[in-house]
Amino acid sequence: MTESTTGDPLPDGVRLWLVRHGETEWSKAGKHTGVTDLPLTARGEAQAAALAPLLADVRPALVLASQRARAQHTAKLAGLQVDEIDPDLAEWDYGDYEGLTSREIRQTVPGWTLLTHGVPNGETAEQVRVRADRVLARARAALAQGPVVLVGHGHFSRVLGARWIGLPVAGAANLLLGAASASILSAQYGVPTLRNWNLPNPENEGDR
Repeated sequence: MTESTTGDPLPDGVRLWLVRHGETEWSKAGKHTGVTDLPLTARGEAQAAALAPLLADVRPALVLASQRARAQHTAKLAGLQVDEIDPDLAEWDYGDYEGLTSREIRQTVPGWTLLTHGVPNGETAEQVRVRADRVLARARAALAQGPVVLVGHGHFSRVLGARWIGLPVAGAANLLLGAASASILSAQYGVPTLRNWNLPNPENEGDR
């Protein structure tokens, strides 16, 4: 069952870009990185720079970025001029699981996943949904002037994709994102669609 996040029908062909930040030492190690502000690795910088040719002709009406340095640095290296820092674009607050890998968490909580079990002393799925819906409402309002680009994080960008097409937060489990990946959300016949998801970054070739 879907959950509507939309108001009036969208014009066909709108473009809402989601850009995930490049690699950090923690993301490389699979550690959950919410509020911790880590810089990009050298590879993360190369990944971000590799997005520049893809985004060169976008000419966005609005570029929003998370307050985290890894997102803002990714935007800069990708050739984007950030119009505003939006705290709502922050990554999921993982609470007590900040800095832990899924394997480490499952040693005490067998079968744990973020979207099925949640996190102690962090954000709930409902709190994340509210943030995501606010971001999407703001993006929708700006799409009449041209493409919009949102530069943020892995799990939260997956939630944005799920909410765009009317899925609950749990639907993000089906939408994988690579480091410094770009995705395009659009519409057809007024219905929100995933036009392109997890576009390959040239710097990620060879990853399995």
